[in-house]
Amino acid sequence: MRTTVTLDDDLAEKLKQLSEKRRVPFRRLLNEMLRRGLSGQAPRARAAPFKVETFSSELRPGVDPLKFNQLIDDLEADHARSKLGL
Repeated sequence: MRTTVTLDDDLAEKLKQLSEKRRVPFRRLLNEMLRRGLSGQAPRARAAPFKVETFSSELRPGVDPLKFNQLIDDLEADHARSKLGL
């Protein structure tokens, strides 16, 4: 379909520069930009809000049960240093 469109000077200049940079015809670039703009108009479905599920635990907050072995190693090293007088 052929139609006449009046563009603001700054917009026309940006499109012209971009078409030269990409080495594509002005008409093709204008159609591509319009398609991008119109496809972005559709409202997006909102994602469900992130929810943290809590649980009860005998451990205090901040205690990582996966690091118990590291804690034991640290306590053994401290004990060994104190025996050696370091």
